[in-house]
Amino acid sequence: MKTKNEIIIFGGGCFWCTEAIFSSLNGVVSVLPGYSGGHKENPTYDEVCLGTTGHAEVVKIEYDPDIISLEALLEVFFILHDPTTKNRQGNDIGDQYRSVIFYMSREDKEHIEEFIKILEGRHEYKNPIVTEVKPYSNFYQAENYHKNYYARNSEKMYCRAVISPKLLKLKKRFSKFLK
Repeated sequence: MKTKNEIIIFGGGCFWCTEAIFSSLNGVVSVLPGYSGGHKENPTYDEVCLGTTGHAEVVKIEYDPDIISLEALLEVFFILHDPTTKNRQGNDIGDQYRSVIFYMSREDKEHIEEFIKILEGRHEYKNPIVTEVKPYSNFYQAENYHKNYYARNSEKMYCRAVISPKLLKLKKRFSKFLK
């Protein structure tokens, strides 16, 4: 039996969406929006949006593996964003919106790669999966106004048009994982 929480970092487009999704899951202890995978130390949102930092918008997920497995998190991740588009999620375009997973251990890397092979073997998508699988190298928390963005701004047009439908899909498809 594991006695400590684990960490995984997902980039699947706008971190407002991914934060809202993963914050809804039972067993997820915390979800922090931020930036990862680039070369600029302590980047700002504006710098990341320019596309010159190499960072992706990500969420750092702390989870209790006794309650929710990495496989369950991967299942949600791959269904609730498009892992077949390079540097794009819907209308969000740029390498900061790339599909990427930053893993913490070799065991996690192997698990993620096997999960992707299974998805590809089942032909889950009509195009190849382009999700990058990379070792953790850095994470910088996003500015405070990005934290709990959906919870504080659910009536804004972006939230209603993009995030709310994803949360509805989450509720329909993964109700067993919800808090």
